[in-house]
Amino acid sequence: MGLCQIKCSLIVVICVSLFTALSASTFISDGAFGSSVLSERRLLQVKKPCPISFEFQNYNVITSRCRGPDYPANMCCSALKEFACPFADELNDLSNDCASSMFSYINLAGKYPPGLFSSECRDSKVGLECPTPAPAPAAHTNSATRKICQLLLLIAPSLLLISL
Repeated sequence: MGLCQIKCSLIVVICVSLFTALSASTFISDGAFGSSVLSERRLLQVKKPCPISFEFQNYNVITSRCRGPDYPANMCCSALKEFACPFADELNDLSNDCASSMFSYINLAGKYPPGLFSSECRDSKVGLECPTPAPAPAAHTNSATRKICQLLLLIAPSLLLISL
């Protein structure tokens, strides 16, 4: 392994670690469950349509693991997180109807009792914590990788200054 590759790998690891540490965890907020009480009163509570078509999503990840009559919380909640976390930004936007649409289709697909997920699935008072995506694996050595390393060596110091 060449010296350039070692430096490049070290810089990539430092940058990824720094950005991971500085970025907040992603959550699916309690408001997405529709169980929270609004602290303000709105005259027109019209919500925007959801940009995601939940009608055509694959709900097998939930329906295969979350089964009655007991509906085990650990299985149901992990399945819900696996399904819903990719849509966390849209589900947390309370100005659209994504959360109610998603839960309607989940209930249609699995015939779940009302409030099952909102009463069982909570990681913290903020809501469900979604895992951060894993960093991509390192690429093989070639000329493109070498150019990326050189570019990172030039950009990394400025990124560190900006983040401080």
